[in-house]
Amino acid sequence: MEKENINSSNLNQIIESKMEKVSEIRELGLEPFGRKYDKQHNVDYILNSYEENCETVFKTAGRIMSYRRQGKNGFGHIEDLSGKMQYYVKKDEIGEEAYELYKKVGVGDFLGIEGILFKTSTGEITLRVKKFEILTKNIRPLPEKFHGLTDVETRYRQRYIDLIMNREVKDTFIMRSKIINQIRIFLQNKGFLEVETPMMHPILGGASAKPFVTHHNTLDMELYLRIAPELYLKKLIVGGYEKVFELNRSFRNEGISTRHNPEFTMMELYQAYADYNDMMDLTEELISSLAMTLHGKDVLPYENEMINYAKPWKRITIKDAIKEHTGYDFNTITTLEETREIAKKLGIQVDEKASYYKLIIEIFEAKVEEKLIQPTFITEYPKEISPLAKLKKDSTDYVDRFELFIYGRELGNAYSELNDPVDQKERFEEQVKAREEGDEEAQMMDMDFVTALEYGLPPTGGLGIGIDRLVMLLTNSSSIRDVLLFPHMRKKD
Repeated sequence: MEKENINSSNLNQIIESKMEKVSEIRELGLEPFGRKYDKQHNVDYILNSYEENCETVFKTAGRIMSYRRQGKNGFGHIEDLSGKMQYYVKKDEIGEEAYELYKKVGVGDFLGIEGILFKTSTGEITLRVKKFEILTKNIRPLPEKFHGLTDVETRYRQRYIDLIMNREVKDTFIMRSKIINQIRIFLQNKGFLEVETPMMHPILGGASAKPFVTHHNTLDMELYLRIAPELYLKKLIVGGYEKVFELNRSFRNEGISTRHNPEFTMMELYQAYADYNDMMDLTEELISSLAMTLHGKDVLPYENEMINYAKPWKRITIKDAIKEHTGYDFNTITTLEETREIAKKLGIQVDEKASYYKLIIEIFEAKVEEKLIQPTFITEYPKEISPLAKLKKDSTDYVDRFELFIYGRELGNAYSELNDPVDQKERFEEQVKAREEGDEEAQMMDMDFVTALEYGLPPTGGLGIGIDRLVMLLTNSSSIRDVLLFPHMRKKD
């Protein structure tokens, strides 16, 4: 029996022993790091094809995940992306020369095998090997029990090991791919055109966030990795497209946490002749349909809660949400002084320069967000923090905007797009002033975007959804690192 335990064996000795087997295979005139193999069947297909006394020959390939050899017989398990299957090798059946070669394989190796199926005395479907081929020799031992690792960050730093040893991790990323594919299908069926816009921007815009800055040598100009594709996408609506979307990588030079990664995936879409109410309807339909299509039900577990994705979802203004969860009614509380005192009573550290509207947002974020477990649209955000959104009818202070919260986390952001070029320029100027006063997340003046609006942007609804957070919810993953194949990590000491 071969049992590779890196906790009880010297790693260098194990690698040296494996390298000796590599040399022995080469001495036999064989290649330990092989070439193309004609894999004809996946493991799950083979297992589902079992019939008693069936003489069908199956040919598959995968990684050896267990290896047991005693005398003239050997058992093991081979795994491919579709599943894991036991195989059986008998010296008298494959021949002495082949069996001697088989002694040189082990856990972690890639093997091509072909043979017929039978059931063992314990009822396990097993492939009786007639032929095999060494495809790749493994020279570094796999962890015996990967979940026993004390440094859990190794799962993220060496994702390839995580994928080898943890079937659930493979399934999570397969589900991520299915989610993104279903989003594409849903939007294309709604008439949206998928587009691509630049990832390097000469002007920072589209969201309020700290950017990554780079430099283009030939043009001798500073560029920003995009924090959002918004302004480019709206220019396409100006140009005559009526429904566009982009599944994009965006970058924000901010903290890393269970919900944040500096590089992340967003879906943004824009629809001419629509408003933020249409975006709410679209968001509800999209996410509820994802739950049903991928899981076959509306109610799904997430950590310690059951999330109900069935329509309709709750819609409530930001002020009414604060009233519901704190008792303070900012429909009637309208002075900065009183708002500042309330924030202090609620234990919120108050920036004396903060405006009335920013304090409302701080109260909401500190006392309300985490309580929004079921899907909830929060509406009517202040104009001051929404420089690209259209004013609410008959209001000078609030805009037609919503943010979607599920399990206390922001998942989406949308609004009726501001299409008045004069108003947009004034709001950019306010952002520039805030930036000059030290707000590093404030947006810049983008005169080309203002020019585009001067040519005419039809009434438009826009929506952005954080794909990583959506995948977290639909796969019951507690950390954003669990849904990113290669998350950013601190340097190892």
